Amino acid sequence: MTRPIEEDASVKFYKWDDEEGKHAFWHTSSHLLAEALEALYPGIKFGIGPAIENGFYYDVDSPTPITEADLPTIENKMVELSRNKEALLRREVPKAEALKTFTEKGDQYKVELITDLEDGTISFYTNGAFTDLCRGPHIPNTGYIKALKLTSVAGAYWRGNEKNKMLTRIYGISFPKKSMLDEYLAMMEEAKKRDHRKLGKDLELFTFSQRVGQGLPLWLPKGAALRDRLEQFLRGVQKEYGYQQVITPHIGNKELYVTSGHYAKYGKDSFQPIHTPIEGEEYLLKPMNCPHHCEIYRSKPRSYKELPVRLAEFGTVYRYEQSGELHGLTRVRGFTQDDAHLFVRPDQLLEEFERVIDIVLYIFKTLKFDNYTAQISLRDPNNKEKYIGSDENWEKAESAIMQAAKEKGLTTVVELGEAAFYGPKLDFMVKDAIGRKWQLGTIQVDYNLPERFDLTYKGADDRLHRPIMIHRAPFGSMERFVAVLLEHTGGKFPLWLSPQQVVVLPISEKFNDYAQKVSEFLNRSDVRTEVDDRNEKIGRKIRDNELKRIPYLLIVGEKEEAEGLVSVRAQGEGDKGQMSLEAFRDFIAGLVKEEIEANKLEKK
Repeated sequence: MTRPIEEDASVKFYKWDDEEGKHAFWHTSSHLLAEALEALYPGIKFGIGPAIENGFYYDVDSPTPITEADLPTIENKMVELSRNKEALLRREVPKAEALKTFTEKGDQYKVELITDLEDGTISFYTNGAFTDLCRGPHIPNTGYIKALKLTSVAGAYWRGNEKNKMLTRIYGISFPKKSMLDEYLAMMEEAKKRDHRKLGKDLELFTFSQRVGQGLPLWLPKGAALRDRLEQFLRGVQKEYGYQQVITPHIGNKELYVTSGHYAKYGKDSFQPIHTPIEGEEYLLKPMNCPHHCEIYRSKPRSYKELPVRLAEFGTVYRYEQSGELHGLTRVRGFTQDDAHLFVRPDQLLEEFERVIDIVLYIFKTLKFDNYTAQISLRDPNNKEKYIGSDENWEKAESAIMQAAKEKGLTTVVELGEAAFYGPKLDFMVKDAIGRKWQLGTIQVDYNLPERFDLTYKGADDRLHRPIMIHRAPFGSMERFVAVLLEHTGGKFPLWLSPQQVVVLPISEKFNDYAQKVSEFLNRSDVRTEVDDRNEKIGRKIRDNELKRIPYLLIVGEKEEAEGLVSVRAQGEGDKGQMSLEAFRDFIAGLVKEEIEANKLEKK
């Protein structure tokens, strides 16, 4: 607001409601945190302190360890400083002066950052007694920060490199009104209840084992059943759209990924090559499915009449994520993508891309992800060396995505620099039931891999032409999607998807045999049923199974056994009365049919 404009420029004002407004607000809050830390911990050194999706953090190297118990004291200092309404003052300095400033201060992390910057003018920002290396922008002064909360302390390697020193990362959130902070904290309490790691354990869906390895989930029977239902659902949709299922190995020759470009981009940060008894022969755990699908396409000559070729696979891939970044199912080292690759002629590209959008939107509708934005992820025009392929092909690919999104009437945002290294993409950003944003579903246009693998088809002119490749994964990965679905639903899945639809609860051991007969009858009728025959009181069984989010509880005792009945309780609704086994079977079948009919696929 106060910075002089010294050359022709476009000016836009942002409010709190804008993402850019929040970013500037939280960025300023990180500077306020740093100022408080420097006042409380003399000699502390600072790494980086960015705004993030929800709030901010600062990485610090403190002579005195900082723990969760210290956060209230730091908060109080931040509140005290914010009341001073300290202006954020920008000053531009030569690189040599910037280096001198932080060298004399003894802040080696800032010195390292400045050393990596290009020669020229570098900007400092000062609030109160604290000066930081920063590009900005910021809000005018700290007085706008009316409410704040430091949320956690974690460890973080300097610059994300495990070989570097572990710094202390302090996370926080801030708002222009106290009521906003109260709403956020209430949402976070709800998020704790919905944490997929807790729900996954409670519902017996998945587990982890140190003996198996970090970031490698083990799917338990109920979790495997849930995954299988999701896979069967998507297989059915893909069949309607003309996809063919394929299966590829979990490893591939290193040269495969050298050809695709994945090794050059990810090889250093991935699992290291597997050496065979043959000297010089190396294999890699599969980091992507697309090179394998390119080889399937190449397995025979193709005609223009065959295209589009649509190859789909639930393919497991492996990427070495740093241990500090692993998080439940959302960040793992081995995950299964609902991957497909479409090989199309240029005249088919737009229609096929739009049909993939239809599939993604159908999945969102079925699973009640109603609040989403389509992010058009383009390459960074100022950093083209990060990407492969010609400018011409990139321009054609980016144009096709923007046209498809427009014709489908999607609400879109454009993000530069977020493209894959081989092509632009359309990412679907979904808000869950409590307002958090997730990236689910991606569609990418790729002119480059067909060139690298020399993929061709014979056209109507009897000459060879190059197909265009569409990469798509509506779920993204089964692991991440299940995690988001768990937190979105709070573990209360729709009836058709629930891995366990019914549990039978005998009032006492005398009725265990009848409970087993009820379970067998329903399972034969494709109603997924188990028996809880623990030696517990019926009230305890009801409570425990309601906590497991099982849709229907059937209570059986003397009367039910004598008359061939079950007493029905619905999750969240209570007692539904008594029914015969046949009537309950038909009742469940009717509900499932209603759910399926409500979300019936209408192929476009």
